[in-house]
Amino acid sequence: MDEVNVTYFIFDGHVELKKYRYIYFIIVFIVYILIICSNSTILYLIWKHPNLHEPMYIFIAALLMNSVLHSTNIYPKLLIDFLSENQVISYHACIVQYFWFYALSGSEFLLLTAMSYDRYVSICKPLQYPTIMRKQTISMFLALAWLFPFCHFVALATICANQKLCSFTLKVIFCNNTFLKLFCATPRALSVLGVITLFNNVGVPVFFIIYTYTRILQICYHSLGEVRKKAAQTCLPHLLLIINHFLLITYDVIIVRLEYDFPKAARLIMTLPLVVYNPLFNPIVYGLKMKEIFKHLKRLFCQQKIN
Repeated sequence: MDEVNVTYFIFDGHVELKKYRYIYFIIVFIVYILIICSNSTILYLIWKHPNLHEPMYIFIAALLMNSVLHSTNIYPKLLIDFLSENQVISYHACIVQYFWFYALSGSEFLLLTAMSYDRYVSICKPLQYPTIMRKQTISMFLALAWLFPFCHFVALATICANQKLCSFTLKVIFCNNTFLKLFCATPRALSVLGVITLFNNVGVPVFFIIYTYTRILQICYHSLGEVRKKAAQTCLPHLLLIINHFLLITYDVIIVRLEYDFPKAARLIMTLPLVVYNPLFNPIVYGLKMKEIFKHLKRLFCQQKIN
């Protein structure tokens, strides 16, 4: 149970494809650098400018930090494996990667939930906003967003670490739920805890987000055009991220239930959103769609150009 062979589908059985490993390495390395730079740039702007030290922007900063951690959990190992003849990872390292992948995914969803509550209070209860969204409230939301899913997945990872393996090969590019197929038998405790974790980290937040946005839409419908415009500017990027993240989670849950004996190109297309699309999508949406962030972003690049 010490070693698990992780077979990357881009090399699986294709000698010719191995000749281009350095090209794949360069492409993935560039993507990783783009993810780090784009997210870090927005983080820097939020940290530097006092007018961005508001609850909404603090939650955005936490979300972008999550993207950086998410990518760092996957990309370094992926880059090493592109240059290796055999892609091998120890079973316990695989569990650690699995744990961080889903714990950070759960945190991202809870951060999006906290952001929806912030938008709800801002638009539906504007006079009470300063008293409700205090520093203590923000700190509590941030702590819950990270600690709540971490506790769930520590329990799942602990159960997985003690399972007997009947297989030692995974046809994936990182350790996600698919590694449960390595077990000789899936224990009932793991299945039950998995359902509870999914409900607590996805089901409850989804219902809460639907409620808050239903209330926001009701208020906007009966409000003046200026209120609608402000709501659209702040809520549209958030809604795009919620839909995007929900689709990715749904995909991940469904794909684990399916067998993976389908074309390698299809597997590549289906896996790319998990490792590329989401970490790049967040800074692009907030950098271009949030008026205050875009203003500082444009000023930063104009200043660099002059220098």
